[in-house]
Amino acid sequence: MGVVGWIAIGILVLAAIYLILVYNRLVRLRALMKEGWSGITVQLRRRADLVPNLVSVVEGYAEHERGTLNEVTAHRTDPVSARGVNATAEADTAFSAMLGRLIAVAEDYPDLKADENFRQLQDELSEIEERLQGARRYYNATVRDLNTRVESFPDVLVAKPLGFSSEPFYDDQDASIQTAPPVRFGARA
Repeated sequence: MGVVGWIAIGILVLAAIYLILVYNRLVRLRALMKEGWSGITVQLRRRADLVPNLVSVVEGYAEHERGTLNEVTAHRTDPVSARGVNATAEADTAFSAMLGRLIAVAEDYPDLKADENFRQLQDELSEIEERLQGARRYYNATVRDLNTRVESFPDVLVAKPLGFSSEPFYDDQDASIQTAPPVRFGARA
């Protein structure tokens, strides 16, 4: 085998190594994106599980607000059961608005605002909303990294034939979804 043969073999080996590196990087980014999505769904589940307790406490103080309480309870799992990023973001936005109305109802009841159980649930909700916001940011960052690789040359030459494609961001038209709903009810004693 001559020099040209060895050069050809060397080029093929380098190309194979490059393809393996690109493929492994894309697989890693896709796994990180799935991890990010899992983080969102975990926080949505935690919030959905907290809502019945919150509604129960408010219920004792706000009997005539039954419609709001029923609506929040009925739709608490909508973001968790939605399919796909866009449907989940849409359901999350709608539920966040309902949750905001529930918190607004609580504003009208000074005894409720002073209730230790309610304050504890309110703090827990605030913590979950902060974690959910962080999970959304993490997911979107991993989607950004994956999409950049999938759409950039020369990785696009490997990504498209191997079934990698751009993924949707966790996005919605309501900017308030990116912030936790206001849940503070005045100064603590």
